[in-house]
Amino acid sequence: MARAIATGTISFGLVAIPVKLFSTSETGARIQFNSIHEACGTRIRQQLYCPTDEVTVSRDELVKGYEFAKDQYVTFKPEELKAIEVPSTQSIDIKEFVPLDQVDPLYFEKAYYLGPDKGGAKPYALLSEAMKATGRAALARYAARGKDYLVLLRPFEDGIVMQQLRYSDEIREFDDVDSGDAEVDEAELALAVQLVDQIASDTFSPEGYSDSVKDQVLAAIEQKVAGQELTFAAKDEPKAQVIDLMAALKASLGDEADTAPKKTGRAAPRKRAPTKKATSAKASSATTSKRKPAKKASSATPAKKRTAAKK
Repeated sequence: MARAIATGTISFGLVAIPVKLFSTSETGARIQFNSIHEACGTRIRQQLYCPTDEVTVSRDELVKGYEFAKDQYVTFKPEELKAIEVPSTQSIDIKEFVPLDQVDPLYFEKAYYLGPDKGGAKPYALLSEAMKATGRAALARYAARGKDYLVLLRPFEDGIVMQQLRYSDEIREFDDVDSGDAEVDEAELALAVQLVDQIASDTFSPEGYSDSVKDQVLAAIEQKVAGQELTFAAKDEPKAQVIDLMAALKASLGDEADTAPKKTGRAAPRKRAPTKKATSAKASSATTSKRKPAKKASSATPAKKRTAAKK
């Protein structure tokens, strides 16, 4: 069973739901390397160093400083920062319910599982089901660890996930990014849509993917532990960038690209295989044309007989 990292209370109106917070990540799944002194194999320790005084500084000699100008800092003592902090009430205070699909994942930061604490199972389940039924999520403020967090409570499987959000002023405007001025025409869009549909899936199945680099590192670690030497295959050279977008799309689609709509005035359309109607009509006309000479031959026979009779 997972161990709770904190407790809290979801509150809105006169409703109060005691909950427990659980981490959503498996920290043991990550590979971490330590800095080792190669000469003796000992893990090194980092020290705090002052380049001005050229001395090692202990942590009790430190204060927090904010750089308001280049190399100019305004400093705060621990008690001053403590006085500014928000009281940690552990209360998750719901402010409003919003459509879940209106919250862009760009705002998402850390996520925590919420589970019901003692006496909270019924209202916890009710809140989860109500959000599922309405397609909405709860926007709330969460006061913990001296900070004021903006969080989103959303239904997840049979429970609730608390998603820590970024504030709006922490999100950079997309206008700062140069997205170019390229125009997309209908033929290119049709091929791109075909390519999307070709490898589309109706479900999100992350279990079908794994970290290939992590797998290779783990294999290398096992070899090292076993005292084996590592051998590496030569890596392939990166392929040249494809400039012709239409050619790249068609190559990705294969034969399916032939069914995409063609641009008028660009290239002659390919000949299509005749339909059943066209085939039967063609066969019918061919049969008729074969019969016509037979009719001419039969009509010419009496004429020859009349000529012979006159003689």
